[in-house]
Amino acid sequence: MSDLVFRTAVRADLPVLVALLADDVLGRGREAAVVDEAYERAFADITADPRNQLVVAEQDGEVVGCLQITYIPGLGRHGAERSLIESVRVRADRRGAGTGRALMRWAIDQARQRGCALVQLTTDKRRADAHRFYLGLGFVASHEGMKLAL
Repeated sequence: MSDLVFRTAVRADLPVLVALLADDVLGRGREAAVVDEAYERAFADITADPRNQLVVAEQDGEVVGCLQITYIPGLGRHGAERSLIESVRVRADRRGAGTGRALMRWAIDQARQRGCALVQLTTDKRRADAHRFYLGLGFVASHEGMKLAL
């Protein structure tokens, strides 16, 4: 995976990012098929926020994966910052080739370099493959997560 390049997403990446989010069983039911005003607004908000970063994995000049990192300040853990990783996706034809592992390791290294005390994420209970993937990276299912859709 040494030919992978990780970089901050730019506006021109937005259609690929939306396609990656929609390219799975759960994403098909909750993502739009095209870039619309809501995606444009969200992209602008994320990229304007210094505590957020949209990252793409590129191989041979093509975006093959993505994730979002949010750095969260907190009082807990003696005032430590934590890294939240969301929206991890790898293009279907590149899954199982180490792209996701390399992307996650890169994101974890970013958190470590920033001085974060921990990296956290959530994954849908229906994503058994994702659970195995994250456990293989050293994540521990230590908490029960809850969400309230609004």
